[in-house]
Amino acid sequence: MRIVVAEDLYLLRDGMVRLIEAYGHEVVATAATGPETLHALRTWRPDVSVVDVRMPPSHTDEGLRAAIAARAELPGLPVLILSQYVEQLYARELLADGSGGIGYFLKDSVFDADQFIDALERVAAGGTAMDPAVIAKLLGGGSSNRRLEKLTEREHSVLGLMAEGLSNQVIAQRLFLSESAIGKYTTSLFGKLGIVDDGTNNRRVLAVLTYLNKES
Repeated sequence: MRIVVAEDLYLLRDGMVRLIEAYGHEVVATAATGPETLHALRTWRPDVSVVDVRMPPSHTDEGLRAAIAARAELPGLPVLILSQYVEQLYARELLADGSGGIGYFLKDSVFDADQFIDALERVAAGGTAMDPAVIAKLLGGGSSNRRLEKLTEREHSVLGLMAEGLSNQVIAQRLFLSESAIGKYTTSLFGKLGIVDDGTNNRRVLAVLTYLNKES
């Protein structure tokens, strides 16, 4: 994969570059500020990027806003946000275009290299990779989505794990159920959310985006 790494702390940025390259991927550009991040994303159009939220010059939300601006110009551009903070407003805006290819992890939640690379690969493939803590924060405010109210407690559990980017096999293991049972729950929740298989959209991604965008 061709990857852009946007992180203002040198040691962390350099460490990510070395890790990514050790797994056989190519870091085509790095960035240390918000404007540099937007320029790199526009110029390189990477297979996926890793972007911090708080970057110079303001050290507020420069990185996340750069990612949003790039995806507005390049719909579906895969972005994995890696930060110490959850910026709810801009995180929802990042999810709002409904195109997938989105991840949001807290730095403290990344425990090993395999987990990090797996998240990058899932996002690059157009899926989602959401930290459970980020999911909880996003679901903690805002109005409810009436379509979500139709789901059973078990279907909510399945959809929450789906938002993390987990496969049906792993979800089955987490919930101590069979894969076939998880398949039935996913089919049911797709129907309740009004998500049909039209041969073009990824139903899992659409279900996750519906789940995380409660106001929609």
